[in-house]
Amino acid sequence: MKLHLCLIAWIAVILVPYEGIAADRPNVVMIISDDHAWTDYGFMGHPHIQTPNIDALARSSLTFPRGYVTSSLCCPSLASMITGRYPHQHKVTSNDPPIPKGMTNQEFNRSPLFQAGRERMNLHLESAKTLPTLLKSAGYRSLQTGKWWQGHYSRGGFTDGMTKGGRHGDDGLTIGRKGMEPIMTFMDDCKKSSEPFMVWYAPLMPHDPHTPPDRLLEKYRNKTDSIHIAKYWAMIEWFDETVGQLMDGLKEKGLADNTIVVYLADNGWIQSPDNSRYAPKSKQSQFDGGLRTPIMIHWPSKVAPRMSQSLAQSIDILPTILKATGLPNDPSLPGINLLDEPTLQSRDSIFGCCFTHNSNDLDEPSKSLRWRWMIDGNTKLTVPNASVEPNDSIALYQLDTDPSETKNVAESNQAKVQEMRKKLDEWWLPSP
Repeated sequence: MKLHLCLIAWIAVILVPYEGIAADRPNVVMIISDDHAWTDYGFMGHPHIQTPNIDALARSSLTFPRGYVTSSLCCPSLASMITGRYPHQHKVTSNDPPIPKGMTNQEFNRSPLFQAGRERMNLHLESAKTLPTLLKSAGYRSLQTGKWWQGHYSRGGFTDGMTKGGRHGDDGLTIGRKGMEPIMTFMDDCKKSSEPFMVWYAPLMPHDPHTPPDRLLEKYRNKTDSIHIAKYWAMIEWFDETVGQLMDGLKEKGLADNTIVVYLADNGWIQSPDNSRYAPKSKQSQFDGGLRTPIMIHWPSKVAPRMSQSLAQSIDILPTILKATGLPNDPSLPGINLLDEPTLQSRDSIFGCCFTHNSNDLDEPSKSLRWRWMIDGNTKLTVPNASVEPNDSIALYQLDTDPSETKNVAESNQAKVQEMRKKLDEWWLPSP
């Protein structure tokens, strides 16, 4: 009987009594790392990279080491976070519009056709409804900083922001690299006016250009033979320092206890040792090196810290925040509330899709599709779109014994392939 009562009390801590909390209107801070591999944190076991502030956040959060984004490319991944929908649902599948035949990439980027294409993408995002738009109805102010692809910050429903409409962030990209003052000032203003707030902190970090401070580069220079890897590692610690500044700011302003902090990366990055670009099986790929990220939900006194081995995904963030802030959930959203333990435990599969860097068709996602993928327990299936990836084949990986996805076991496990393919097709079967 005592054990039963203790279990009920523990569940009550995890499953927050939302009706009472809604009146408190918790603040929301989203911290989104940019081009950052899931392995590249101290708490995830990296032998050299030091991330003391993110490690501390992981220890004090409901942390999902097995978190995933929907797509391994910045723009569609961020769009999924802020809408709670898969790329084929919100239709922002790629970083950029289609390049017309006969035009170079540079010519296209300077042309009216490029701006027209980006505007089409902006309209898709607006029609999907964003988290800032939904929070605005409950009296929230919201600040955009860092990466933002969809025009002026107001197009995403933000009340305040830094990006004026440049391709992926313009003035917003200075956040973190040139200090945290815009966020600190915004939080001060909201505290003075007693307004609940949301902060979108998505800095261009550790994203290239990899220009870390000399003091950090020197720290890693003798830990690798590659200057490119050393710079990337140093960039991660520089980003970690800004996370510490943001968390310290919440504490110093007396806002920490009533603020939900969400952490994840937009997509992975495996640094090439030979140049400043990324290596295969990371960004833009169907592999975990591009798709996997730790996901954290930090809410002092409301959510008990623990490591969960359940599968979590970026589409879960929006419904989780809606429930925590007392807003009604949209039943059409595909994600789940990560603070609802029974629902979390009942999930056995997650899904996603990867698309071309430049869209092939802004209104028909299947035309730009490269791969669909799903994870069922510890087994991962990837299915290429033959019209875009004609030289690839179906792959099956056992992630618990092969986390780097080096052994395709599809041929010897055809029954499992067919079972998972059926689920994948039920999730989304693109038009031919």
